[in-house]
Amino acid sequence: MSTTGSLVPDDYAQFLTGLKGHVRSARVQAQRIVNTALIDLYWNIGNRILAEQERQGWGCSVITRLAEDLRREFPEMTGPSRSNMQYMRAFAAAWPDWDPNVPQT
Repeated sequence: MSTTGSLVPDDYAQFLTGLKGHVRSARVQAQRIVNTALIDLYWNIGNRILAEQERQGWGCSVITRLAEDLRREFPEMTGPSRSNMQYMRAFAAAWPDWDPNVPQT
């Protein structure tokens, strides 16, 4: 305890600095996990679209319908637009062996 009569321990500032660092580190880690999960989701959507296009000959109208249906089901999600679905497809086509476990820097 401080000799000035304060209820704050002498090492409080150092303790607080350590906690702030821990919070910042956890937030960065959480953001990386979320980013990895979203990239994995987008690749999987694109890969599934590619597979169905090869199997059934899907065209752009099906991608448009998928985007509309996904937006209706998940209105808070910004990803499912027609153009983004096409980007997801292109992503999966460009990296057919994509691995979500690649380390982020």
